[in-house]
Amino acid sequence: MQETKITIQETTNNTILKFNSNTILINGGSYEFSNIDDAKNSPLAQELFYLPFVKKVFITANFIAIQRFDIVEWLDVQQEVAEQIEAYIADGNLVVNEQTSTTKKEAIEVYAEVTPNPSVMKFGTNKALTQTDVEYKNIDEANKSSPLAQAIFTFPFVKEVFISDNYISITKYDMVEWNEVFTEVRSFIREYLVEGKTIIKEIPSEKPVSETSVDVPAVKLEGIPAQIVDILDEYIKPAVAADGGNIAFRSYDEVNKVVSVVLQGACSGCPSSTATLKNGIESLLKEMLPNQINEVIAING
Repeated sequence: MQETKITIQETTNNTILKFNSNTILINGGSYEFSNIDDAKNSPLAQELFYLPFVKKVFITANFIAIQRFDIVEWLDVQQEVAEQIEAYIADGNLVVNEQTSTTKKEAIEVYAEVTPNPSVMKFGTNKALTQTDVEYKNIDEANKSSPLAQAIFTFPFVKEVFISDNYISITKYDMVEWNEVFTEVRSFIREYLVEGKTIIKEIPSEKPVSETSVDVPAVKLEGIPAQIVDILDEYIKPAVAADGGNIAFRSYDEVNKVVSVVLQGACSGCPSSTATLKNGIESLLKEMLPNQINEVIAING
């Protein structure tokens, strides 16, 4: 079993700090607690509320965000909190009692949407699935980290699976048409989620671009790269996600002023993605960062 390591990440709100985990903490969804009584289904959150400066606790699949009262500064206590969370998880303690929590949740809905890529169908849901986008090219990759993706690959026509915040994009082989199978797939995903089965059991390790899942680099970005990421997040990603895809910043060549991005989900291999890249993303970046962008090139995830 992978050892849990907690890393600290600042947020735009100086009272809130994120404690990121390299292992999955809960099976999808998210939980917010405002006090120790509110946190009765989360032993970890209750433990954190014993710290007098903890105001709110927010738990997701791969991070814990904590808001503090003003009686301390994060710099004085953040390392101690990170070590406490690490030790708690290392002892095998429960993070959230999800069986208790699911009784309070809404009925799970799953809907199917066509995408600009005729080979890809988007299956959206009202349940949060993951905070880390993951993409699988085959069942062997899925076996390592996502029981949900592994189960979807049992359909013989499934070629690739991309899981994001609240949707799953599935790429099919040409052996069938989506109008023949999407109802069956939609029902299968809904039943899987209703039963509370594991979505992602382990965050995939980062691999070279030529292999599989690609994400935004973990290093802290500054200058033009940071501005590019902000523009992609604010203006491009929401529209791309609506079509069942994802775009992630990969690199910026300062000498040649070339931006490399990664296309995933419905965007990967989409016939219209090149036109979208040139007419949309490249034009926007050139307009918002004058004289800093010559070209945007894409890598399929």
